[in-house]
Amino acid sequence: MRVTLCDVGPRDGLQNEAEALPPGTRAELVDRLAAAGLPRIEAVSFVRDDRVPQMAGAEEVVARVERRPGVELVGLVLNVRGWERFRAAGLDRVNVTFAATEGFNRANGNASLDEAVARAEAILEAAGGTPATVTISCSFGCPFEGPVDPGVVAELAARFAGRAEVVLADTIGVATPSAVRALVERTDADGFHGHNTRNTGYASCLAALEGGARQLDASVGGLGGCPYAPRATGNVATEDLVYLLEGEGVETGVDLDALVATSQWLEGVLGRPLEGYVYRAGPWPPRRIA
Repeated sequence: MRVTLCDVGPRDGLQNEAEALPPGTRAELVDRLAAAGLPRIEAVSFVRDDRVPQMAGAEEVVARVERRPGVELVGLVLNVRGWERFRAAGLDRVNVTFAATEGFNRANGNASLDEAVARAEAILEAAGGTPATVTISCSFGCPFEGPVDPGVVAELAARFAGRAEVVLADTIGVATPSAVRALVERTDADGFHGHNTRNTGYASCLAALEGGARQLDASVGGLGGCPYAPRATGNVATEDLVYLLEGEGVETGVDLDALVATSQWLEGVLGRPLEGYVYRAGPWPPRRIA
């Protein structure tokens, strides 16, 4: 089995940091991830700088990134204005996201569920043949409404199936493996975006693969979280997930040593330990130096 990994650290990870890193440093992170063999990287978010200062200067980040054959660069877009910026920047894949619940859409995007879905529809229509992903956040639980009806998620996923890659997101890290496997099977979702808030994220990633998903999101060093979920920790750490998948016979095409070095570099940039484990413990068996 082979899986496509998307590292969302430069966007979803850094977006949750208190300090905004300069565009040059964010571009270097993207370059390091690309050099480590990540086939897909969510590089930027085209949102208002005053609303999300950590994502300010998206166009400068894109301009500084070294484009590599075989590496798909992704931009997050929430509305048509964001799509226009995405198109001008010339990235490879657009990620459109909305939540499965009314409450989260209101808090995160000042829109009803119907309005959020309509925005996604408008972006896909404008995108035409551009490769697109639709990420349904809060697919398993919402900080405002609690457990989410799988039937609602299935209906939302069906609206976009065949028109875009559909990814189910456990935004606040409440899903367990059986729930992930069942919902991926029910929706025929292409991918899964897991958080490790309650230490079930890695098992849930394996369950998503068992359910038929072939694309997984992860974040270098485990960066990220959810600003609306109290005490939420980060995303699944990319290097930890690579270690797990390769050990289970799943091909990722990622250079784990280079990825570990990237997390070690990022620890120095941020000035604190990251959430991941493998970058501290090291791969196994250890690499011998002649």
